[in-house]
Amino acid sequence: MKNFLTLISGLLFGLGLLLSGMADPAKVQNFLDLFGTWDPSLAFVMGGAIVVTMPGFWLVIRRNKPFFNDVFHLPSRTDLDARLITGAAIFGVGWGLGGFCPGPAVTALPLAAEGTLVFVATMLTGMAASKYVLHRQDSRV
Repeated sequence: MKNFLTLISGLLFGLGLLLSGMADPAKVQNFLDLFGTWDPSLAFVMGGAIVVTMPGFWLVIRRNKPFFNDVFHLPSRTDLDARLITGAAIFGVGWGLGGFCPGPAVTALPLAAEGTLVFVATMLTGMAASKYVLHRQDSRV
């Protein structure tokens, strides 16, 4: 049942990305182009995501444990460190230049959108390099 619900959740998420236009890099880039062809529609997508997520988090904090696990795996850190800021900056620059973030990029793979394969390959390479570098840093400390 857990795997089935995971599959349904992933399909629903992917469908939402497709319907909202988040899998279209041009739409995302137009959203970020404030002084050119600005398209504010993704602000409504993000607002809708917040409206759906807030009650979900409210329900999570009030439950003792999840339905399909022993404990919730929620972030425990609240501080800002160099890794977080650097990672957020790299993510933002990649999102702005490529028009994709990881979820929509994977969703767009079957659509064969221009540059999707290059973006996903580069994203996976960056993830592997980051894991390698951070592992080396952590082993030195």
